Amino acid sequence: MSNQDELDLFKQMMGDVKPIKQDTAELKKTHTVSDSQLAKRQAATWLSEQDPEYLSVDHAEMLKPEDIIEFKKDGVQEGVYRKLRLGKYPIQAKLDLHRRTLKEARDDVVGFLKQCIQLDIRTVLIVHGRGEKSNPPALMKSYVASWLNQIKDVQCVHSAQRFHGGTGAVYVLLRKSADKKLENRERHQKRMG
Repeated sequence: MSNQDELDLFKQMMGDVKPIKQDTAELKKTHTVSDSQLAKRQAATWLSEQDPEYLSVDHAEMLKPEDIIEFKKDGVQEGVYRKLRLGKYPIQAKLDLHRRTLKEARDDVVGFLKQCIQLDIRTVLIVHGRGEKSNPPALMKSYVASWLNQIKDVQCVHSAQRFHGGTGAVYVLLRKSADKKLENRERHQKRMG
């Protein structure tokens, strides 16, 4: 069958079809953001902020010494989170918060994470202790969990495996720098093409 025959056949089959007068569609579905989502967005903080006071030392949800700290932000792949949780990533840097006040610990955490991001370090271990003897118990642990949850540069967190300190330490996965993202993209493109 030639192109002309196909065209004639198409015209014959479409002969009684009438054009649509209105060619626009209205979408009724609207996405609304709740007040709590807006509050969470505003509360989340980038480490580039100058004022260390944005991470509170006044209130944190209290944990127990044996509680596991765990959270993952949207966009983090399950495989990446599982590998972090199991302690399979090499620890590139470590911060020990023993014998620190809450203010000192907050400043240390912020400074440490800023430095790690500048040096393209992604997987770190923060040792906060279990806090079994502190009053209230697990005070430092509770505040560290709260702070890490507020910092946008932190992608996911999980209590460490026993060989890295167990529930007295956390693995932290930091966001990739723009350079690392580009490097990964180029590496994967070479593999594909």
